Amino acid sequence: MIPPASQHPSTPTTAERVPGARFRFRGVVRGAGHDAAAGRGRARATSSSSRRRVAGAAVVGALVLTGCGSTVTVDGAPDNANPDCASVMLAMPESVSGMDQRETSSQGTTAYGDPSAMIVRCGAEEPGPTPDPCTNVNGVDWLISEVPDQKDQWRAVTYGRSPAVEVLFDSSRVPSSTALVDTGSAVQNIEQTRQCLSVKDTLEQQGRP
Repeated sequence: MIPPASQHPSTPTTAERVPGARFRFRGVVRGAGHDAAAGRGRARATSSSSRRRVAGAAVVGALVLTGCGSTVTVDGAPDNANPDCASVMLAMPESVSGMDQRETSSQGTTAYGDPSAMIVRCGAEEPGPTPDPCTNVNGVDWLISEVPDQKDQWRAVTYGRSPAVEVLFDSSRVPSSTALVDTGSAVQNIEQTRQCLSVKDTLEQQGRP
């Protein structure tokens, strides 16, 4: 599943409601690729069920267990001390969807809303090749998935950037288009080294019509 059409960034009508946003649905990530400057490569598809279970736990901890207050308790991502995360966090917007940015308990994280409706964590586990849908929002590739057994809870993680940035959000309060557009500029402080491939891209590389 993907977010409803009114919220998902791959939907053209959503792009029209966010001035200046450019959305491109790339279908599936068929491979890890190689150096983006050298071209797009191929790789193997892998299962993502275990990653989704971990993501579900992360959202439960990040969005459900945080209450009102000045500081949001957020578990830092595995690579949150990566120096590149500092520039990303400094470039995060002061508000998202009308909700102010809040202080968090861990390095490389930030939150929005009271109670928190969106959590951003830099230094998340970098996704490998996967058949999961990939969406390009203003030049940033995202893998977006619904958190199992959590109503309106979604996870988006950057693809092709190291360290990876993870956005956990409540879609009933923060549309996915807003979440990814508003954080995208900050994410671009991390160099892109791989990119998503569509089915057409993959077939062309394989020499198939």
